[in-house]
Amino acid sequence: MASAPLVLSEAQWLERVRAWDEHLVEAVKPIRVLSPLSWPASAEHAYLEALAGGQRVLPSPPRTPLDQARPRAALGALLEHLDEGHPLAAFLRRTARSYLRVLDLLDARGEPAFVTHSAALFGHPRDPVAPGQPEGPRHLDAARAFLAASEGCELPDEDETLESEEAAAWLRGRLEGLFEEPLPVELDPELPALASAGSRRVRLRGGARFSELHLRQLLEHEALVHTATKRSGKAQPVLKSLGLSSPRTTATQEGLATLAELITDTMDMRRLRRVALRILAVDAALEGADFHEVFDLFREGGQGLQEAFRSTARVFRGGDPRGGEGGGVAFTKDVVYLRGMARVHTFLLAAIRDGHTDLPARLFAGRMTLGDALVLEPWFDDGTLRPALVLPSWVRSLGTLTAYLTWAGFSARIPVSEVRLDDFLGDAG
Repeated sequence: MASAPLVLSEAQWLERVRAWDEHLVEAVKPIRVLSPLSWPASAEHAYLEALAGGQRVLPSPPRTPLDQARPRAALGALLEHLDEGHPLAAFLRRTARSYLRVLDLLDARGEPAFVTHSAALFGHPRDPVAPGQPEGPRHLDAARAFLAASEGCELPDEDETLESEEAAAWLRGRLEGLFEEPLPVELDPELPALASAGSRRVRLRGGARFSELHLRQLLEHEALVHTATKRSGKAQPVLKSLGLSSPRTTATQEGLATLAELITDTMDMRRLRRVALRILAVDAALEGADFHEVFDLFREGGQGLQEAFRSTARVFRGGDPRGGEGGGVAFTKDVVYLRGMARVHTFLLAAIRDGHTDLPARLFAGRMTLGDALVLEPWFDDGTLRPALVLPSWVRSLGTLTAYLTWAGFSARIPVSEVRLDDFLGDAG
């Protein structure tokens, strides 16, 4: 495929973009980010069993050799011929390069280069929260602030009143008619997690019990963000790669999903503390803490044995559980939740303030970065790219969304940790 000349018409460019897009979608099909990094269930059983016997044994999860020659060659061939003379082609190039970075990440498991690739894809705890403000607060600072503000809060447990069959029926009722192609809810007694959602189905662990809050989180976070954006992207007539789970879009995806929980009152303090605690844990591991030390950090943060192990295993996926004095090897993906939420919040408010009122909805027309949403505006405007198939209610109501974002931005400046209840006694007069 020859490099595209600059004299191509827009219609000719779009034909080339369609062909390149098709090659990209096919090339990345074999690539998985998380499954090659996941730990077997046996690692958890062995660690907790040894701990119960008074021993602490560092886990040593097996690293399955990966043959990535085929996708690497396919992406290399595409990049060799893909001309950046059109913004849509440049979008494809950025996405292809991000997948090559994933292959580099997987090849570097257990090595210092793993951290470099992970931070480039997902961020670092010590990155600034706001774009363009290198001297501003870091993700680590925000995590510490969340934990300090909620320290000592009495948080009652959510009542898990719904059996798995009842929970499935509850979700089916909310999902019915939401998507043109139904999203089935299935029960799986062997499911390791309590729930799992994708673009084709939602699975709940059969035999488990659920709280309504958890189901509402699942609906708002998974179905109305992750499933909705993936389905909208796959339905695009030109850029079907907008339906890919590209790592470069993870921060925006998780930012939208986490913000959705806050706006719809489905985010509880336990979950927010968990997000913050994971950032502290990633930072500790990068500073050289070993598996035991990070496990203790989660235990001190209030997590039970099983949850603490699984949280620590998340941090050391692809990393080195031994830690190290000169710095450790850890997976930084858990930074994206707070990073994404802060950036999406700022982006949405700036977009509405500057008159780009279509941008919030366009983030749901596929999986894209915040920068992509700006670059792709002309092709949404002329109809080349189609609007989202499904929009959450909080995005459809720009007035209430703007009010929420404005108040949240202001209230973040109130030093709550320095306020005491006695300060309000003056109001009694």
